[in-house]
Amino acid sequence: MRLNVEQYRNWDHKRITLLGMSGVGKTYISSMLRSHGWFHYSGDYRIGTRYLDEDIMDLIKEQAMKVPFLRELLKNDWIYIRNNIRVNDLGPVLSFVGKLGNPEQGGVPLDDFMKRQAQYRDAEIAAMHDVPEFIRKAQLIYGYSHFVNDAGGSLCELEEPSVFETLAEHTLILYIKVTTKDEEQKLIERARSDPKPLYYRPTFLRENMAVYLQEQALQFAAEMEPDEFTRWVFPRLFHSRIPRYEAIARDYGYTVTSEEVAQVRNERDFNALVELAISRHQP
Repeated sequence: MRLNVEQYRNWDHKRITLLGMSGVGKTYISSMLRSHGWFHYSGDYRIGTRYLDEDIMDLIKEQAMKVPFLRELLKNDWIYIRNNIRVNDLGPVLSFVGKLGNPEQGGVPLDDFMKRQAQYRDAEIAAMHDVPEFIRKAQLIYGYSHFVNDAGGSLCELEEPSVFETLAEHTLILYIKVTTKDEEQKLIERARSDPKPLYYRPTFLRENMAVYLQEQALQFAAEMEPDEFTRWVFPRLFHSRIPRYEAIARDYGYTVTSEEVAQVRNERDFNALVELAISRHQP
């Protein structure tokens, strides 16, 4: 979707997809816009409540059944377990994805990890293909004038062109780019201090796992300490994603910086920033 500034300014039903690494401000902007009457569509929330809900519940129940006390309660239907995912707390999705490594240290075995990665990829693709329908629902059912798609940080890893074609047809894609070394270091340090489960392209994972095993003099993924591998691989993942984001923005959308996003305080600021991004793109 390509617009000029005047077209964006007069767009009665604005529809934006926010793209970028986790931590650059996508959910901050989306939450702020929600307070101004925008419909906030969270890709990961949709994944957790629609496409991976049953898989998440099966995993939780599988673990609960290993505890004799809980096993008896569950088998007799004396208790029930539910997925309590929230837009600002995606814990169940992260727990399902898990971290690759030693199961005795909370890691997920390689075969199971690869299966979950594939399930997450399929779910993210499906959630992004749902965007046009949720744009319709937001307007006709819920009465929202504007729509923001808070896309996951792994969107650039999907290698599924139909996703970007769908998003570009129905929304204006806005890539939030980290442009300074300080900002980049903040994101990397945040990820290292609190390592979270991540989605990796299969080729990226295989190549970097081989390097890590060699560096650490290990033979198998099951020997890896899950948090340590996640800390080690994140900077490599971060830098591998940058050219992918930039290619999407070049082909389908517009670019703003994380520093510019940090200055946004309200809807007026945000619209002004989008207009600036559009004006920079025009010859």
